[in-house]
Amino acid sequence: MRTSEYVALGHPDKVADYISEYILDRYVEKDKGTRFALEVQIKDNHVTLGGEVTSSHQFSKAELIKFVKDAVDDIGYTKEYQSFWGQNAAICGDELDVVCYISHQSPDISQGVNRDGWGDQGIFWGYAENNPAHNYMPQDHAMARELSKEIFDTKIAGLDIKTQITLNDKNEVCNVIVAVPVKTKEQRASVAELVESWLAKYPKTSACEVIVNGTGEYIIHSSISDCGTTGRKLVVDFYGGNSKIGGGCPWTKDGTKADLTLNLIARQIAKANLMHNGDKVYKVKVGIACCIGRSDVLVNIKMEGKDGAVKNFELATKLFPSKIMKDFGLDKPIFAETHKNGLFYDAGRNWEKTENLDKEFIKKF
Repeated sequence: MRTSEYVALGHPDKVADYISEYILDRYVEKDKGTRFALEVQIKDNHVTLGGEVTSSHQFSKAELIKFVKDAVDDIGYTKEYQSFWGQNAAICGDELDVVCYISHQSPDISQGVNRDGWGDQGIFWGYAENNPAHNYMPQDHAMARELSKEIFDTKIAGLDIKTQITLNDKNEVCNVIVAVPVKTKEQRASVAELVESWLAKYPKTSACEVIVNGTGEYIIHSSISDCGTTGRKLVVDFYGGNSKIGGGCPWTKDGTKADLTLNLIARQIAKANLMHNGDKVYKVKVGIACCIGRSDVLVNIKMEGKDGAVKNFELATKLFPSKIMKDFGLDKPIFAETHKNGLFYDAGRNWEKTENLDKEFIKKF
């Protein structure tokens, strides 16, 4: 069996990620060459911004505070929402207290980025699975995301949602776990009806169990009940435990950061090789290693056939941040919307289009 979880935009950790992405968009609107690495923590009504931003445009502290409040309102934590749940159970953007600890990017790092090298170093992983119905993502992860977004988008209950799906080796659903704030009997009934309707689309075992709010009650939520911190949902952000993950948080970063961009191109390479090999391959894993300040990378491509056979390919090449940023549109204010959709689920984005990928990255099984 395999299990994946997903968390909605209203989860405190994702609120923190979204605040950072929302602010990044405001900078990129003014200066597409902005260097950005901004971490966020939110607890109760207190928000801390800490990191480095180098940009030709400077926002005032008052403007940054407004962006934070606007981002939280955009998620749905409005005054009206809080008035329903109560101040002791949920936040709202209007009441946030924001402190800022922001400096410029270190010149030791920027000198390498200025010559089109990477703003960080490390190991980055891409993954694709023969599952075209779910954009070649792992089915357990895709289903957990689908259910989470359906509950969140319908606004039938609270916004701070976690979903968890367990599948067996026949892709039958063995277990569904949902945590979602509910205050009234009507909300509880609506959530139960939605989950059952959603589950009816998929095969399940005879012993399949559905658990909604395992503690028995879930009313207090958002950062009132749980401190939110950027980069704390990496398994959710990537492949749900079906693959290694590398680097750091893909959010909170501009496109010169390998944590975002090399993870994206590793996924693109994996998906391209899967699609190129038709039904011969079950899954592809790609590892990329880079050095800070340089464009040189090492790439490993591992393909697993449906018959269990495995093939590995390795190459040393160069990947330039400026080119990939342009190809992927990372010099445009797309970050907040990307965060809402999930990193690998909007097929219209440039990093999911593999036809223009350099042929050296695509191998036949």
